[in-house]
Amino acid sequence: MTQAQLEALLQRLTERLAVAIRAEPFDLRVGQQVGAELVQAHIASAEGLGRTIEVIQLRLLRDLGLVADDVEDRMARLLATVATGYARALRDRTLDEQESIRRATMMAQAQAEQALRDSEARFRHQATHDPLTGLPNRALFTERLTAALDEPGRGADRIGVCFLDLDRFKVVNDTLGHQVGDSLLVSVAQQLRRVVGEHLVARLGGDEFVILVERTGGTEDAVKVAEAALKAVNEPALVDGHELTVSASIGIVERPVAGTTPVELMRAADSTLHWAKAAGGARWSIFDADRNRRELARYALSAAIPAALDRGEFYLDYQPLASLRDGRVLGMEALVRWRHPELGVLRPDSFIGLAEETGLIVRLGSWVLAEACREARTWSTGHDDAPFVSVNLAVRQLHRPGLVQEVQGVLGRTGLPPERLQLEITESTMMSTVEEPVRALGVLKDIGVRVAIDDFGTGYCNLAYLRDLPVTELKVAGEFVTRLRAPADDPGSRTDERILASLVSLAHALDLTVTAEGVETADQADRLRAIGCDAGQGWHFGRPGPASQALTHPN
Repeated sequence: MTQAQLEALLQRLTERLAVAIRAEPFDLRVGQQVGAELVQAHIASAEGLGRTIEVIQLRLLRDLGLVADDVEDRMARLLATVATGYARALRDRTLDEQESIRRATMMAQAQAEQALRDSEARFRHQATHDPLTGLPNRALFTERLTAALDEPGRGADRIGVCFLDLDRFKVVNDTLGHQVGDSLLVSVAQQLRRVVGEHLVARLGGDEFVILVERTGGTEDAVKVAEAALKAVNEPALVDGHELTVSASIGIVERPVAGTTPVELMRAADSTLHWAKAAGGARWSIFDADRNRRELARYALSAAIPAALDRGEFYLDYQPLASLRDGRVLGMEALVRWRHPELGVLRPDSFIGLAEETGLIVRLGSWVLAEACREARTWSTGHDDAPFVSVNLAVRQLHRPGLVQEVQGVLGRTGLPPERLQLEITESTMMSTVEEPVRALGVLKDIGVRVAIDDFGTGYCNLAYLRDLPVTELKVAGEFVTRLRAPADDPGSRTDERILASLVSLAHALDLTVTAEGVETADQADRLRAIGCDAGQGWHFGRPGPASQALTHPN
């Protein structure tokens, strides 16, 4: 209040009290009302009450002309009721304020609790759903899958899972950016929800989606869902101004609920998805238990290679490369074998592919090179013209830095002369080799190491390119030799013979020797000799076995 407003209030209250003092009958409630108004006017301190009563009393006696003797008793009683009304109003206001504070506290607490519940709920519209696409996430999918498998009375039911992955999605991210990639994922999610939304569709992460098909009547039900999903994904989509068409691969698993666990089901679906990808994508594949067992066996075999090398389970057999002119053993190709403690002796085709896929071929190939050179060093005993040893190099070995240093180190440690080592590289590897590996082979050739192109004729070798390669020998693929088993007057046989004659003539023009692989009969050897082929390799000259077998009993 301003000073003027305060004075006006006090004047009004004083006049009310003056009227009450003279009034008949005498009404004390006016005093209580005046006290309450003082509190309403926020004159609420103890000093304020005392000073206000003094002012009112002074004005009653001085300004309004009341005589103390006439009104002393009534004034005292009235002013007492003012104090009483003031006290009661102040108490009531205090209680009201306390109630307001209590209610505000309760409201704030309720709001905080509600906010906490909302936050927890959002943490849960986030813990169970993918924030990008809005689809259920891995956690919710696993929960639903587990419930479907564990629900009582469902043992006789069947269940299906379609595990979907976009083909070449990385290309979209790399070329158009992750924002476009995310928008594409949202579009795919919408398409899947639209087409197969009656089933649970979830995003597991990245570009992986999964569809849970409950109560299937057989594999065909899951296949129908997969085909609908593939068709939906393949529809052109306008994404951030780009018209994109993508394909997908799907792994399908459909089986009885009884005896199935979520982990087994998803592992099977994941494996099947990889089969679809390996087949070229844009397709679905159905889980095959027999194929899965074979794949697991291959994986176990691959994982056992490092320990097998440490335990010395690998060994070498040798197959002779014989001169077609006099039958003398010119060299022997090292062929690795695995003496597996449970599976017996394994041939290279059982594990070399695995080693190449996993990169273990580098370590295995290094062992073969070192062991072959070590054993070949012993062949010179009692032989003036000891045969060379021929070792196959895998692609990873050829592209590995330090190939020259590795070969030189092996030759130095074993004491094998460089000219008694031949390195075999397949035609496809040689033709796809970049400059550095070719340079490395050139360095090895310059120090005396022989370099041969293996399986020549099975690829797309540019014959003129041979002139610039550091090669000393061509090993002609056995496919050409096989057809020489037919009679000499057979048209196909004569054609292959002419092709071989041309290859031999070209190789000799380039100062290369020629070895024919897969020679199994004396007639094949005679026809190869007649066209000028230098050497042969195959069962006719000796089967793979210990080196001593070929050295002691040459064919």
